[in-house]
Amino acid sequence: MPDFFYLLTKWWKQISILVLISLIVVGVIVFIKPSKYLSVATSVSASTVASDKSRIFSDNIESLYSNLGSPDDLDMMVGAGQLDTIFLAVSDQFNLYDHYKLKDSLELARIKSARLLKLNSEIQKSGYGELKIKVWDTDKNLAPQLANALMDQIQILFQNIQSISNTTTLNNLKAGMKKIRDSIQAILNPVTQKTDTSGLGVLKNQLQKYQQLIGEYQLMVDNKPPSLLVVEKARPSLKPDKPKRLEILSATLVLSFLFALWVALALEKRKTTGK
Repeated sequence: MPDFFYLLTKWWKQISILVLISLIVVGVIVFIKPSKYLSVATSVSASTVASDKSRIFSDNIESLYSNLGSPDDLDMMVGAGQLDTIFLAVSDQFNLYDHYKLKDSLELARIKSARLLKLNSEIQKSGYGELKIKVWDTDKNLAPQLANALMDQIQILFQNIQSISNTTTLNNLKAGMKKIRDSIQAILNPVTQKTDTSGLGVLKNQLQKYQQLIGEYQLMVDNKPPSLLVVEKARPSLKPDKPKRLEILSATLVLSFLFALWVALALEKRKTTGK
């Protein structure tokens, strides 16, 4: 076993110099890097049943379902949070190419600013089944705005996805209602009026049902039920989160000391072997 006390006694100057140089180099780098503030927005998934019209227009079904979705519903939202689409939208909303001081052409600056925002963000599902959006930025007041805007973009994206089915059904209902109206007009047209009008009452009843359904689906399309329920909006942080200067310098102190000790041990061993 090596005598560490002997090594420290003999090589303490060299070890101290190496540790000091490491601390100075790392310290300069750490203190040159700008401070970044962390803001976190938190939400939970809304029930997918919220996009079903029967939940609103049925007297009994609403009480059968919770307003909250399952944590598994967040997996798709975390995946969508990796898309460039939402970062481009937020970048354009806040003109981040100016904030990041990018001097490229507008289109290239948009892409670069979206990538920088993505690098400074995290979208993940917590262990408690919550969607958390974290954003780091040098401006402590801008960071929460960016986090909330990313949450809004994911909300809009999934609201649109949820309303696609209702929109398709609505368009089909409108097309069907037009056919019924055309049939009624053909029966009532004085020029082509038919002697048999027994089906007129049935067509009018169908037309009334179509009008009711179109009104219900139109309400669902216009309202766009939420896919996320915001638990806590992001707020400005009181102190920087990055870089963690004290932790980095402490780790540098320990690692550089161990490295210097290992070098001293290797040199001492080599000297002893040479003898």
